[in-house]
Amino acid sequence: MQTFIADKNERLDKFLTKKLNVSRNQIEQLIKKGYVKVNEKLITKSGYKLKENEKIEILPIKKEEKETKKAKFDIPILYEDEDLLVINKPPGVVVHPAPSYKEATLVDWLKQKGYSLSTIAGEERFGIVHRIDKETSGALVIAKNNKTHEFLSKQLKDKSMGRYYLMLLNEPLKEAKCVNAPIGRNPKNRIKMAIVNNGKEAKTLFVPIINNLTAAKLYTGRTHQIRVHLTKLGRFILGDETYGKKKQNIRVMLHAREIYFTHPNGKKLSIIAPLFEDFKNLIKGIDNEKINNLSSFFNSYEWMCK
Repeated sequence: MQTFIADKNERLDKFLTKKLNVSRNQIEQLIKKGYVKVNEKLITKSGYKLKENEKIEILPIKKEEKETKKAKFDIPILYEDEDLLVINKPPGVVVHPAPSYKEATLVDWLKQKGYSLSTIAGEERFGIVHRIDKETSGALVIAKNNKTHEFLSKQLKDKSMGRYYLMLLNEPLKEAKCVNAPIGRNPKNRIKMAIVNNGKEAKTLFVPIINNLTAAKLYTGRTHQIRVHLTKLGRFILGDETYGKKKQNIRVMLHAREIYFTHPNGKKLSIIAPLFEDFKNLIKGIDNEKINNLSSFFNSYEWMCK
C-alpha cells in the first residue's frame, strides 16, 4: 500500500499521475477499479477534488482472474536481476493486451513464465515501464516491483533513460539531421500521428551510417515519433505501410538497438539488443563498429539537437 498527503486542492487523477509517473488513463483505471481511498473512503471517480492535507491510499492490486493466452513464441532475455529484466522483443509481438487484439502478448508471456512483476500500471500492463510497437523489435525494460517501476518511470520523464534505434530507410540520408517538430493526432486520419502546430514537443536526431542504414536517438517519447519525423525528411522506414508505401510485404525495419538507464542500485547500464535475422539479412556485408556502440557514435552529433 502507498500513502500520500495532498499538498494543495486539485483533481485526484492529476495528483496521482504526477506522484506515480504513469499515464492519466492508467490512473483512471486504478481509481475506477476501486484501488484508491481518500481519508479511508473508497473513491471511484477520477475527477474527485482533493483538499489540502487529505490522505490518499493506493491499495494493493489484486491479481485479476483472467485467462492467460498461450504464448507460442519465446523472448530473449538480455539482462535480469531481482529488480528488473531487459528483453529483446521480437517483431510481431504486441506488448500488452487490448480489447481489439486476440492473440498472446508480451504480458501473457511474462505471466506464463511466472514472473512476479510490478502492478502499478494495472494488471493488463504489469511490469511494463515503456512500450514499442508490434512490428518494432529491440530492447525493452520491465520492472519486477513497484519501487523499481517508479524509479524507472522518473527516468523516462526526465529523459535520463533512452534508446538508440537502427532502421532501414527507403532512401539514404545525405547527412545527419535534428528534427524538432511538435507531434499530435493527424486531423485527417485518427489512426495516424502528424506534425501539427498544437502538438506536443518532439525532437529526434537522425544519423546515416552506411547506404540506407540509419540510426536515431529520441529526445522525447511521442507515439510513432521516428516515423512521423521521417516524413519531414521525405523518407520512410522499409515495411512501414502507415507512413510509407502500401504492400511492401516486410515488417517495419526498426530496431531498438541500445537502451541506457540507471539501475535502482545506482549503477548505470547500457544494454545492446542483437538484431533479428530478418534485419541482418538486409544488411549482409555491412561490418560496422558504429552499430555496436551507438552511444559513443552519437557523441559527435549531440550538439545538433541542443
